[in-house]
Amino acid sequence: MLRFMPVGDSMTIGSAGEHTWRYRLWQHLCATYGGPFTFVGPRETLYDKSTDTPTSYAYADPDFPRAHLAGWGEGWAHLTPLIGEAVRSSRADVLLVSLGLIDLGFYTNAEQTAQNVRRFVAQAREAKPRVRMVLLPVIPNIRAEAEGAFADEVARFNELLAKTAADLDEPTSPLLLASIPESYDIHTDTYDGTHPNESGERKLAGAFAGAMREGWGVGGEYSSQD
Repeated sequence: MLRFMPVGDSMTIGSAGEHTWRYRLWQHLCATYGGPFTFVGPRETLYDKSTDTPTSYAYADPDFPRAHLAGWGEGWAHLTPLIGEAVRSSRADVLLVSLGLIDLGFYTNAEQTAQNVRRFVAQAREAKPRVRMVLLPVIPNIRAEAEGAFADEVARFNELLAKTAADLDEPTSPLLLASIPESYDIHTDTYDGTHPNESGERKLAGAFAGAMREGWGVGGEYSSQD
């Protein structure tokens, strides 16, 4: 069984009442991946914005494997110390990582964030030498649109992320860099300029699905209706 671990911030954990790109990707893989698979990780909650706490939430589809390693307001700096044990305990085969906005917004600059990416990869591989990873660049967001300096920092980090993925790619533990969906628009694909709505969720799922299909032959062609 292929074991995927979604890793990310608020756009990955989602909040109560949302489906998340994790759910959209699971639907796609159910329809197109020919073998058994599941999602794994040490957490299962969505975030409850009304109480400002993680909360359990039952999806409409009871078969959806809700496990992940994601947290509201968490970035590379927060999850790097946790990734080794998370990979070890869940026996994850593939990490699907969407991080960086929180780091750049509050904690580290582009260069420091890229160094945390390298530490993350090293610790994941220490736990499982053959682990595979798909890394999503920081996607468009309202702060980058409003603040030129922050937009420059995001662009710089995304350049460094691409270089890091190329530098650290190994045949036995490959790294894929997913592409930001060309049509992603913060005015139509998010509900607040940052967090994806249904169309945004589908596009982010498609970014991961497309990378895995092109790079590893995992899953079929992505449909926005998945």
